[in-house]
Amino acid sequence: MYKRILSCALCAAALFSGTVAVPAGLAAETGVHATAAAMTPGEIARWEVLTHARYSVHSTVKTDAWIALLSEDPEAASIEFLRYPGGGLEYATQRALNRDEGNKRFLRRLLETHLRAYSPEVYDAANHHLTATAAKREQFCHGGGYEAAKARDQKFRADLGEQKRALVEEDRRYVRMLAERDPGTQVRFAAAYAVREGATDDDLTDFFAWGWAQGARLDIETFREEMLRQNRQWQLTITQLIVDAEAAEKAARDIEGEAGKEARDRAAAAWRKVGTEVSPVRSKWEEARDFAQRQAETWHAILLAAQQAAQNPNWKAIIDPAKTVEGDWTDNRSLSGENVEYWESLLRKALEGEQRIKNPS
Repeated sequence: MYKRILSCALCAAALFSGTVAVPAGLAAETGVHATAAAMTPGEIARWEVLTHARYSVHSTVKTDAWIALLSEDPEAASIEFLRYPGGGLEYATQRALNRDEGNKRFLRRLLETHLRAYSPEVYDAANHHLTATAAKREQFCHGGGYEAAKARDQKFRADLGEQKRALVEEDRRYVRMLAERDPGTQVRFAAAYAVREGATDDDLTDFFAWGWAQGARLDIETFREEMLRQNRQWQLTITQLIVDAEAAEKAARDIEGEAGKEARDRAAAAWRKVGTEVSPVRSKWEEARDFAQRQAETWHAILLAAQQAAQNPNWKAIIDPAKTVEGDWTDNRSLSGENVEYWESLLRKALEGEQRIKNPS
């Protein structure tokens, strides 16, 4: 039964064609709506900062973004947070890339992807080192401590023996299918390593015990980091184009005659350029939304299959991670859907600006 469900997981999600609405509680939460046509520059900045506060993979960025949003003047604080160079986002990101912050993030990822029942050494060590000194964290993460704990866990599972005994050829075939067809790059890499030429049963049980979940976690983080990084660049470009278009439109209102016509043509062209730049960004977010939906549906199918095969310790190990991963991809779908709506509203703003100049009331 679970073979049929798992095989369908990697193709059924491609049929998704719906849209994602902005959560109803979002506006009430911050007073910010994804309707850029009516936004001031400060409100546009608040919208982007809210996106970082809710979806950044870095705790330093999330914390500082919320501080800006909850300040006495959130619009001014949001503009300052996004200022480049030298703004709060840049500073928070630099702190996140600090060596020790990176070690903490690695330890948190281990706790998210290693269950104590199957990887007790790694789990306990990660939990301990989160509150240890920076030097001890460095030693564990990069000085051999993690590799040693991982080896002890592999021996623990081998001595226990139940994971190896539970392996069947169908499991190998499925992992080979993941290596070729899973939507996530890191999951494909992890699966390919588990079934590479010369791989052992230990490699396969490692994949079920932690490799699958860790690959999925890396795919989630990569998706969010890349989309938010690109979005920052898009925002910088579009914000300046909107400022230029609004200035051109304002100037055109005060000029008469042939010079006025030329000024209006320039203003219309400025708004048209905004629309030209916005349209592909909206398409990128639509692609991201559809990819996140595909991932969420894939992991929902994996969860159902693992629950049905829960008597198998290898599949039982993926149940809790699958729940978390499905939820994270659902969040990524929301992130993308909200930005589809936001960039769609910017496109409307550009079209309305051009029409306003061409057809003055």
